[in-house]
Amino acid sequence: MSEQEISEEFQVSRTPVREVFVHLLQDGLVDIYPQRGTYVSLIDLKGLEEGRFVRELLETAVIQEAAGRLGKDDIFQLESNLAAQEISYRNKNYLQMLSLDDAFHATIFSACGKERTWNLIQQLNYDFLRVRVLRLSHDFRWDKILAHHHAIFDALKKGDSEGCKNLMGEHLRLVIVEKEGLTSDFPEYFADI
Repeated sequence: MSEQEISEEFQVSRTPVREVFVHLLQDGLVDIYPQRGTYVSLIDLKGLEEGRFVRELLETAVIQEAAGRLGKDDIFQLESNLAAQEISYRNKNYLQMLSLDDAFHATIFSACGKERTWNLIQQLNYDFLRVRVLRLSHDFRWDKILAHHHAIFDALKKGDSEGCKNLMGEHLRLVIVEKEGLTSDFPEYFADI
């Protein structure tokens, strides 16, 4: 990526583009090589696993707290979200599916007053997010994701704390299984294979 090309394309000076590049570098999303250029970084498998690990620990704790505590508005938001996920699935709209998937999980955190915890998780999950985009954009068999979300929602409504924990752990560990297929199919996107 070139600062000059991007500044011309978006008709802004190079200063804001440079600032964006610095933020992307800090998030591990680009590598900057002086006098050579700026390149999108490869997906770091160690970072992916660390992000998944942190997310699983925090999300299984939060969902146990949420079990049986959902208000009417929370239930309505989750039901609406699941209906929209079904539509995204039928239309194979992976960007919408990704957004709805995140909103589903964020709603559970919000129901417990843990929005800041959700935001913290997002900061650690850039490699996890990139793998999810890769998976959703190349494999439209999202039925397992939808089935997990429906099962999680049913366990939440029933107040089944232990069931919620187990279902969420299984759901978040999908990336471990899918990682092998993705690194095999798209080795050029991954570091340290």
